[in-house]
Amino acid sequence: MDLVTALLVLVVVLVAVFDFTNGFHDAADMVATAIASRAMKPGMAIGIVTFFTFIAPFTVGLAVADTVGTFVDVGAVSAIEGESLVIAALLAAVSYNLATWWLGFPSSSSNSLAGGLVGAGLYSVGSAHIDWGITALQNGQLQGMTKVVVGLFVSPFFGFVIGFLVMKLFILLLPRATEKVANMFIASQYFSVAWLGFSHGANDAQKGMAVIGMMLLASGVTAEFAIPVWAIFLCASAITVGTLFGGWRIIKTLGFGLFRVKIIHSVANQLGSALVNSIATLSGAPTSTTQVVTATLLGNGAAEKPQHVKWQTARGIVAGWFMNVPASILLGWLYCFLFLKLWG
Repeated sequence: MDLVTALLVLVVVLVAVFDFTNGFHDAADMVATAIASRAMKPGMAIGIVTFFTFIAPFTVGLAVADTVGTFVDVGAVSAIEGESLVIAALLAAVSYNLATWWLGFPSSSSNSLAGGLVGAGLYSVGSAHIDWGITALQNGQLQGMTKVVVGLFVSPFFGFVIGFLVMKLFILLLPRATEKVANMFIASQYFSVAWLGFSHGANDAQKGMAVIGMMLLASGVTAEFAIPVWAIFLCASAITVGTLFGGWRIIKTLGFGLFRVKIIHSVANQLGSALVNSIATLSGAPTSTTQVVTATLLGNGAAEKPQHVKWQTARGIVAGWFMNVPASILLGWLYCFLFLKLWG
């Protein structure tokens, strides 16, 4: 087995690891409110999220994969350099995922991967071969890195706003939480959790597929960027297995660390988050389920009793989001530097 083939195999394995860490990171975010509100048992919540996360990549298009997989031109360099770029980006994302999971902070796998690709791309192919999307933006269009940035950073803002509005609507329509209303909300959890899981699988699983598509192009297996069926199955499976494990440290932070989550918050959070994810997926923009869910939950709390929200904890989480991309860019650059020194 030559070095190019060995690196291709390594990337496939690393994509599976990345999607696994993505799965247990985001599973925690998706089920945290349902568990904290005692509306669903942990096993049931994770089971529903897992099933719908798996089926989603097979039923939606690949617009997100096309966006993530084409903003860095891996075909501009040799196979070894292109493969080193992809491996470095993956390791940067996995490293940041594991570090934040250990600390119990919800972070963005999507931001980590995007940052890793930029950092590795800057070292390997140079700024000229990264589609920053500036020209398209001047023409009123979103593409390349600009589309990635808008999807990842604007979606939490919309999550907060939609979470606020949905919660206000619930409070207005249901001023008294009778037992009948409570039972209705508990029953609706099965729909809202399923939708959130589906929206997660539809958006997040495509990022691993994009990396495999980039690697196949860099190694010369394909002449243009394309996603094979086996890559869809691999990424869907890996992110599903990760979802099964969940991230209990993050569930503790998100479900119990911001404010006392009740059933009404849980439903409002899941519906709002799923809506933002679904809209972004249809437009081909990558989102961070972690950031969307967290921002939507903060919107829920602010709409009801803002003084009950632990804003200091929230500031710590948001500060971690701003560190995510710079840290991942640095890690991606460093890993790419080391790999090319090693294999060059």
